Amino acid sequence: MDSSQPHPSNATPFETPFMVIEPPKGWFQVNWHEVWQFRELLYFLTWRDVKVKYKQALLGFAWAVIVPITNMLIFGTIFGQVAELPTGGVDPYIFYLVGLVPWQYFATAVNMASQAMVSQQDLLTKIYLPRLFLPAAACIANLLDYGLAFVVMIVLMLCMQVVPAATTLLVIPIMLVAILTALGVGLFFAALNVKYRDIKFVIPFLVQIWMYVSILLSYSQLPESWGAWRYLYGLNPMAVVIEASRWAMLSHIMTETPPLILFVTGIPSAVFLFLFGLFYFKRMEKMFADVV
Repeated sequence: MDSSQPHPSNATPFETPFMVIEPPKGWFQVNWHEVWQFRELLYFLTWRDVKVKYKQALLGFAWAVIVPITNMLIFGTIFGQVAELPTGGVDPYIFYLVGLVPWQYFATAVNMASQAMVSQQDLLTKIYLPRLFLPAAACIANLLDYGLAFVVMIVLMLCMQVVPAATTLLVIPIMLVAILTALGVGLFFAALNVKYRDIKFVIPFLVQIWMYVSILLSYSQLPESWGAWRYLYGLNPMAVVIEASRWAMLSHIMTETPPLILFVTGIPSAVFLFLFGLFYFKRMEKMFADVV
């Protein structure tokens, strides 16, 4: 090496410069500059998750469509035709399908994000990368499934002679709430799953209960005698996402629409879940490589 060339002040001419990586300090610290610097890595991790998910799948992308359609038939038959739960004047199959499509994204994203740290432990222990990218890539990758299911949902609605409302494009900002909620919950369970491996058995059970509370229970079904207590329904951000999606796509058919106050409570609730999940993830991050 030519000694006349500049080199780090702490290195001799025959030494290779190195960087010391230290855990973040403080109660809550995210190196956003580092996140932006490694943004291309997030893209590759996301694309890798998409390819791994469908590379050896028998039906490939069809799974993104089969699951919500199957659930639509089950929910529409049992709760719409047999139990005759109110659907606001909308065909029960369409009513539940519109709610199941964003829910399927949320459930799949949470399950994949919660397993991201354990399933990729080789990557976690051999190289350095922003740990936040592993659960985040899982949440972003599942947007492809949502897009495919959304297109099929529109086709099914047209086949059943139900034209989506002019406000359908509002599902885009509505889904941002679902993404934020999925990422927050996924980050929390991803960090928890590193330390307690049996958490992976609890997550599907909790998600299943959350699904019934969010999809079957609507604001219009709550007793009016509850008064202002009914607005606590808005603390469930996924219930608000489902109600808002139904309103956005079926507002010209539904006899009742959710009040605006649900969105006022649902959005801060989603932000809280995201910040809480991010906080817990960053607090546990320093022990991931040692425990996993």
